[in-house]
Amino acid sequence: MSPVFGNDPWWIVLIKVVGVFVLLLTWTIFNVWFERRVLGKMQNRKGPIMNGPFGLGQAMGDGVKLLLKEDFRPARTDALVFNLAPMLTAVAAFSSWAVIPFGGEVRMFGVETRLQVTDLPVAALLVLAIAGVGFYGFVLAGWASSGTYSLLGSMRATAQVISYEVAMGLSLVAVFMVAGSMSTSQIVEAQHEPLVLFGATIPLPGWYVLPLLPSFIIYFISMFGETNRQPFDMPECESELVSGHITDYSGFRYALFFLAEYINMATVSAVATTLFLGGYGAPWPLNGTVVDQGWWGLLWFLLKVQFLLFVFSWVRGSVPRVRYDQLMDLGWKVLIPVNLLWIVMLALGRGSALHDWWSSPFFIGTAAVLILIVLGAIWFSGRREPEEDEVDFLDERGEFDAFAGGYPVPPMPGRTLTSTVFRSTADDEPEPVGASSARRASSTANGADA
Repeated sequence: MSPVFGNDPWWIVLIKVVGVFVLLLTWTIFNVWFERRVLGKMQNRKGPIMNGPFGLGQAMGDGVKLLLKEDFRPARTDALVFNLAPMLTAVAAFSSWAVIPFGGEVRMFGVETRLQVTDLPVAALLVLAIAGVGFYGFVLAGWASSGTYSLLGSMRATAQVISYEVAMGLSLVAVFMVAGSMSTSQIVEAQHEPLVLFGATIPLPGWYVLPLLPSFIIYFISMFGETNRQPFDMPECESELVSGHITDYSGFRYALFFLAEYINMATVSAVATTLFLGGYGAPWPLNGTVVDQGWWGLLWFLLKVQFLLFVFSWVRGSVPRVRYDQLMDLGWKVLIPVNLLWIVMLALGRGSALHDWWSSPFFIGTAAVLILIVLGAIWFSGRREPEEDEVDFLDERGEFDAFAGGYPVPPMPGRTLTSTVFRSTADDEPEPVGASSARRASSTANGADA
């Protein structure tokens, strides 16, 4: 770790902390406007254009409205936990940026320092730990509320963050192995070296996005699960749970959750930039030039993070929401196993390169057999088709009328729907199958009561 950290005067540290806080607040306002404009362009509409230049005042007006809006707490809620949840989430969202490097060494008011509040030998793990603490706010918000939708939203958020935080953490293991450090500043500096692929040196910045592409893809997918963003926004999807764990919140407490969501998007994008995209390093062919040092690093860092935030909006406007079982299957059955397999292969590759194992025919044969076993397991794995006796067991009643009770019910596997879904009445208006029988049963019951 650089000796610069820990030697800054207290007022330099205070300037850094206040600067990061102000940057995140203003950046959130800009990102709200930015996402609305991107979605508007993708959906062939203009987006916010009325308030302020280019509609920039719309997001600021929304923030002021939330601050001045009446803030009430529904009855039968736990007052202490209800108020604690949004503050816990917001504080965790800001805290992660203490170890994110915005740039390299600069001169600030006559003092040599780095554009980073501080750094630790385990700074990357600290970001993951703080993210886990932040999700306690979602859990407590649903538990303290009095509505069922809030409780279901918090339960979904808990299951989702466990699934995708495991995958996200495993995707970072490969970075630690290659960089030889978990310090964020040292990981960025390690990516300033020329790129080496298959023993050949390529005149490109050594960003880990290419040599560790499987880890980057897994981390990229986990970003959406970690931030509850579409297509993985099941904890607060409006079509099912209204707003999930924040259904009972309003005013300033709702604004804290809203602020934390956009800061978390920037946080996971900043971590991806730091660990995979070279951090504050300039892209090729500007790397190593005068624009790849000093305060220029802040510009490259912000541009990379903003590009990933654009991808968030792009995915929201183009990818539909998945089912919850598909979300969990992707996390536990695909991302985590593939991640573990990739880490083992990477460890074997680096170990064989260090100890010259590839010169041994025994090692080459063993590696070939293992690769064939893995490919065979992948080829023959998948969903098992139901056996004939299982289909007969599920198909005891033959044809299945989905509208028999007046309410549509999906058929079980092996059942066949009736060919006619609607029947015509005397007024030539379609009527669901089963509605007439339900009406006759109702009239018979009314006659018996009479």
